[in-house]
Amino acid sequence: NKLSNDSLFEAKSAQEAESFKEQGNAYYIKKDYSEAFNYYTKAIDMCPKNASYYGNRAATLMMLSRHREALEDSQQAVRLDDTFMKGHLREGKCHLSLGNAMAASRCFHRVLELEPDNSQAQQEVKNADSVLEYEKMAEIGFEKHDFRMVVFCMDRALESASACHRFKVLKAECLAMLGRYPEAQSVASDILRMDATNGDALYVRGLCLYYEDCIDKAVQFFVQALRMAPDHEKARLACRNAKALKAKKEDGNQAFKDGNYDAAYELYSEALTIDPNNIKTNAKLFCNRGTVGSKLKKIDQAIEDCTKAVKLDETYIKAYLRRAQCYMDKEEYDEAVRDYEKVYQTEKTKEHKHLLKNAQLELKKSKRKDYYKVLGVDKNATEDEIKKAYRKRALMHHPDRHSSASAEIQKEEEKKFKEVGEAFTVLSDPKKKSRYDSGHDLEDDTGNMGDFDANNIFKAFFGGGGGQGYSFEANQCMYTNSCRKQQYFF
Repeated sequence: NKLSNDSLFEAKSAQEAESFKEQGNAYYIKKDYSEAFNYYTKAIDMCPKNASYYGNRAATLMMLSRHREALEDSQQAVRLDDTFMKGHLREGKCHLSLGNAMAASRCFHRVLELEPDNSQAQQEVKNADSVLEYEKMAEIGFEKHDFRMVVFCMDRALESASACHRFKVLKAECLAMLGRYPEAQSVASDILRMDATNGDALYVRGLCLYYEDCIDKAVQFFVQALRMAPDHEKARLACRNAKALKAKKEDGNQAFKDGNYDAAYELYSEALTIDPNNIKTNAKLFCNRGTVGSKLKKIDQAIEDCTKAVKLDETYIKAYLRRAQCYMDKEEYDEAVRDYEKVYQTEKTKEHKHLLKNAQLELKKSKRKDYYKVLGVDKNATEDEIKKAYRKRALMHHPDRHSSASAEIQKEEEKKFKEVGEAFTVLSDPKKKSRYDSGHDLEDDTGNMGDFDANNIFKAFFGGGGGQGYSFEANQCMYTNSCRKQQYFF
């Protein structure tokens, strides 16, 4: 009787389990996978030794993207029945979705042992082989710092291994290394939504913040990653670099504020050696060092540092402004105008417009004759200094003084003599000097500069007006003596 009752109970249980399975199938067809999961679970509870129930629930879990649970069910299914072809196929698909291509390949080959002509298994073997190949290519690309190649390989691999966090994290890390921070953050955040304790994803979030020069927030993520995965070496190294970089940069800033420019220059240089991959922070460090270089009168070095800064970050306005000022200091106005134009195109402020106009004015002025250079005086020279300079240069280049020289030298000295007279005519006249200093082209004025006579200016200056003439020979002795004494003419 007891045996009979047990048999009846088992039969009834099997019947109920089959009913649950049929209801699960109905919901599966309707794509109501949550309800299908519930009914397959009821069927398993009634008959825990039935491989097909585990297989069906595994299929449902796969549709719900719960691949790890699906893997456990498929593995249980083939443990109960090693000839269960669908169980092996689903186990392989779960392994592949989770990024374990070698295990997946073994499962698909087991299907082909059971059913050699199974086209689905044949295709899945190819997919698994492709994932393995992309993994190898990505590994080589990462070693070579070819991060674009790694992203490409991971995108292809994820087409088959859509649930593989390892592939997603590697892709996100390489996106961060390429400066594509929003994309990297998005991938890492997707992983953390599914697994808040994923140390790799926490590390990538920190890496993006670190490379965006948000060092304090970055350190928080690195510390959190190390809590979840104490042996995470990348997080440990990044955390150490972030702290060192912040400390060294702050020390440099303090030295600069204190006016200790040599120390600041060294500290910024040391900071630049910490992590060559931190593009944004290094751009700021190069610009900071360029600022220090300009303070130390190392203008060429300052320009070089600012150039390195804008190569790292093409949007870095401060570096363009610093380099433009250095070009202005070197009187390289073409380059200064280019930088100020770039700045003004990006940020159309009144200040930037003023800087651009000033550089354009200086460029225009630089293309004229520099009368200050012709006379050998500073731009702030006094009226007396301008007169003394004219005396010296006019006598130095007077044609009579070079009458015994070759024709070529005579021609060159006569040209210089005329330029000296022209320079003196402008700089000794307050109105003309003011217009010249303001950038006006004096040759466009009514008093055309081409009308003046250098000899007349010379005669008038040395008291030879009124047509009495001027004898250079008669004054040669006076010129020579005054040169020795450094009086009158100088």
